[in-house]
Amino acid sequence: MSQITSTDADESVVDAYVLGVRIVESERADDGSQYRFEAPEHTEISFGDLKDARLYADVYFDVNGFVEEGTGERGVPPEVVQAGKDTLAAYLVTFPWADVNWVASFYGATPTEIERYLSWVRERAAEIRSEAAERGLE
Repeated sequence: MSQITSTDADESVVDAYVLGVRIVESERADDGSQYRFEAPEHTEISFGDLKDARLYADVYFDVNGFVEEGTGERGVPPEVVQAGKDTLAAYLVTFPWADVNWVASFYGATPTEIERYLSWVRERAAEIRSEAAERGLE
């Protein structure tokens, strides 16, 4: 991942990953910064917290991409569910109505266990991005 700083006056690329995936910060006068996740053929999704946007990107790489469009009508993307409970936990944590404590309660686990799941997803995503970069899949 590379750190880049500006695309225009109101937006800047915060993180640029391999395969055309990036996180763009937008300054909004009414509600502060928003962080938009961008990937080829992926619906627009924004987060109020950079940490959540980065975790979402990690989930995206962990499952080799997924389609978010229509999720409100069909629930969690099948690729996320099929990836296992650690990936699903990470996906759920990215939502504004959920946090580590909520997900821990949902799973009947401790927040420490959920944090461990998140670290596994982050590690796998970093390995996938590194391998893609080594293969020249920028």
